[in-house]
Amino acid sequence: MRRELLPDQSAALLRELHLLTREGHLNADALRKLKQVNHLAELLRPALEDVFARFGNPVVVDAGSGNAYLGFILYELFFKGTDKGELWSVESRDELTQRARERAARLGYSRMRFVTATLDSAEYPERVHLLTALHACDTATDDALVAAVRRNADHVAVVPCCQAEVAAQLKDRRTQASEALTPLFEHPWHRREFGSHLTNVLRALALEASGYQVVVTELTGWEHSLKNELILGKKVRAENRDARERLTRLLADTAVAPKMARALGLLP
Repeated sequence: MRRELLPDQSAALLRELHLLTREGHLNADALRKLKQVNHLAELLRPALEDVFARFGNPVVVDAGSGNAYLGFILYELFFKGTDKGELWSVESRDELTQRARERAARLGYSRMRFVTATLDSAEYPERVHLLTALHACDTATDDALVAAVRRNADHVAVVPCCQAEVAAQLKDRRTQASEALTPLFEHPWHRREFGSHLTNVLRALALEASGYQVVVTELTGWEHSLKNELILGKKVRAENRDARERLTRLLADTAVAPKMARALGLLP
């Protein structure tokens, strides 16, 4: 089991998270979750090291935190050994928030904050240095990205899940889309797959238009999750007009209006 742990990661925390049994064993589901969260934590390491080096009180937000596995693991790896920084977990289900708050108290993780709210209604810290969202479903990923852009987050990392909004718009607006593109989403299966892909392409372009340098990659091997796309953004400028123009053209050609573009005023 030790080979599955990151440096400075304790089995005690994983037992508290019920990812390990008392005997130190991992079942298949727990192993899948741990590999995903640990891999994301390592991919976030450069961003976390950056904000801890540059800011006196770095603020990290885990949006749509669920059971807060990611938040607790990030806290142990990056916050526990320092005397600065806050980690906020935003989750709409109050029972999960309460459970996580009690767990943080038992662990002595005093700089974890827990907010019960949907991602589009939550009160976030005024300044966010890193915002991450792991499998926030459908437009909740858009809400997380909007929160990051509006609070001028230095880094953002999202693993989208269950994109449905754009696929529905493709069905309703087929006659408004570019004729050359309509064969890409004529059939329901293609519409679902193309809609999912298009959603994330538009999200990446919207981030670029908002001044982020964007990298899109996979999170883990496909054997661990089919929802595997990771969008990383680093704020490098105020805006990017070329990306804004490309976004405008793609929105016009596909005749869709995803939530992120609507919320940030990026529609044609």
